[in-house]
Amino acid sequence: MRKILLIASALLCLAASAALAQTYRSEAAVRALQEDRTRAGNNLNSYEFPVIKDTKPPRGYKPFYISHYGRHGSRSNWGGTAYEGVISVLEAGKAIGILTPDGEMVLDGARKVLAGWDGMDGRLSQRGSREHAALAKRMFNRYPQVFKGQKNVRAFSSTVQRCIISMNSFTNSLVRQNPKLEIRLDTGEKFMDYLDNEKGWQQKTARAMMKSRDYMKNVPDDTLGVLTRLFTDQEAARRIVTSPRHFTDDVFNTAVVAEDFDIENDIYSVLPFDAVYNRWASNNMFLYLGHCNSVDAGLDRVEMAKSCVEDIVTKADEAIRTGNYAADLRFGHDYPLMALVSYLGIEGVGDRLEVDEICDKWLGFWNIPMASNLQMIFYKNNDGDVLVKFLYQEQERLLRGLEPFYGPYYKWETVKANLEGYKRF
Repeated sequence: MRKILLIASALLCLAASAALAQTYRSEAAVRALQEDRTRAGNNLNSYEFPVIKDTKPPRGYKPFYISHYGRHGSRSNWGGTAYEGVISVLEAGKAIGILTPDGEMVLDGARKVLAGWDGMDGRLSQRGSREHAALAKRMFNRYPQVFKGQKNVRAFSSTVQRCIISMNSFTNSLVRQNPKLEIRLDTGEKFMDYLDNEKGWQQKTARAMMKSRDYMKNVPDDTLGVLTRLFTDQEAARRIVTSPRHFTDDVFNTAVVAEDFDIENDIYSVLPFDAVYNRWASNNMFLYLGHCNSVDAGLDRVEMAKSCVEDIVTKADEAIRTGNYAADLRFGHDYPLMALVSYLGIEGVGDRLEVDEICDKWLGFWNIPMASNLQMIFYKNNDGDVLVKFLYQEQERLLRGLEPFYGPYYKWETVKANLEGYKRF
């Protein structure tokens, strides 16, 4: 009887664990990750170019100016420890003849990732450069009226090399479309005050970010499943892999950056879906709680984007008043961009959420991949009335809690008057 009770108790624990795991599953995230596991990298996911769809503006309004903030393109990650760890373990397995074909594939992929990193943290990859060249061409083709003839464009970059090179790739692409464009490039510490204003964010959001770890800590995690895909002898493998969880982390961290180097080895394929989903979910919550409009810490964190918002308003008003500029282009980083679109109230990415809503309603692989971009397209009519449309990841977006003038189009003066509106929703 005691044995039966123990078995029953164990089964109940397993059922409870399964139920607990299920509570952390976002159906939308599961579908997207099963469709393409590279999305599990969230802010390391390479940019996915969407189909462009435009709502026609009201009659008489034509585009004349674009205000933009773009994150740098695909890049290397920080440190090579994870890749070196995978290589060390798999080479040990290879030496004693227990690697599966998948093990050989992951070993080859990890070596390529390590070579791509090459000791350079945050290095823009060739893929990252192509992303910005393509984004610029798509912007030009979408709004040729803005860039027609001899026009002036201002471009400002973070002082970080990956942003400077992204700016160069973007602006060079524009000039290839219209050699008459006069583009001024600039970078410097002064511009960091609004392009990368995130001083003190960790202190402001630390308590909120802890919730991402607390929320996920009891979720069952399959860290042994990866060993069965990589090694033919599990007993021998466990002698090599001293910590299956840590090794699974290393394999995952190698997989998330492979695409940024155009590496085609499908490293994700050896990871159980539970392991992929749980790591995605924890990072997804960390990103949102640290940099977006969370109920817990959003007002403190998002306020730090005010300097960038002020720059957008000042330069847009100047362009409207003088007609001297076709575009103002800014090149920066993911964290400031998340705070910026939250400040502006961009629907979907800037929503104000509780902790248990995040993974259902905020998906980092679409909201902040490499080369993420905010484009504000300004229109005017013959009477000088100005409208603005917001594009995020090149898709039309509404502003949370603000009624548009027509379709996705807002009166510029209405937007300016509502810039503090994110605090009310």
